[in-house]
Amino acid sequence: MIKKEDRIKLFNKYMAGTRIKLCEIKLEEKGFFDAPASTKYHGNYAGGLFDHSFAVMKFLLELTERNQIHWEREDSPKIIGMFHDLCKVDQYEAAGEEYRYQEETLLKGHGEKSIMLLSEYTMLTEEEILCIRYHMGAFTDPEEWKDYTRAVSRYQTVLWTHTADMLASHGLGI
Repeated sequence: MIKKEDRIKLFNKYMAGTRIKLCEIKLEEKGFFDAPASTKYHGNYAGGLFDHSFAVMKFLLELTERNQIHWEREDSPKIIGMFHDLCKVDQYEAAGEEYRYQEETLLKGHGEKSIMLLSEYTMLTEEEILCIRYHMGAFTDPEEWKDYTRAVSRYQTVLWTHTADMLASHGLGI
């Protein structure tokens, strides 16, 4: 298992030159490097949130290069990949060896909460907002499927973001 210090080094290496700096968001204080990515699915272990986010970012960079995807901002794949699940920094609490959902979080939602938290530190483009908001693709409420489809029609990067998330969560299991 990777150590927290190594996660921080990876973060700093890959996020260098982007709009986001570790110290600005105080990610370590917020638990980004210690939190799980879920309670019982992918990345359901201490540090799983970072491991999942890092894998999504790497897949998004790989897909971007391989498919010559154009982004409005060059650092968007890094920002979106690393922070699409920022909402989870306070979403789970330890319950012995397992984790459970923290019912008392003030901000609810998934993509929406990640956008709200990230918006404190940088102005997001519409493309970035839609990629984060709809990164779950069809794994959302069926009532949102038309909106997801419209978002993909506007920015194909929404589909690539969902694909990167699925590759990390279902392909790698993190």
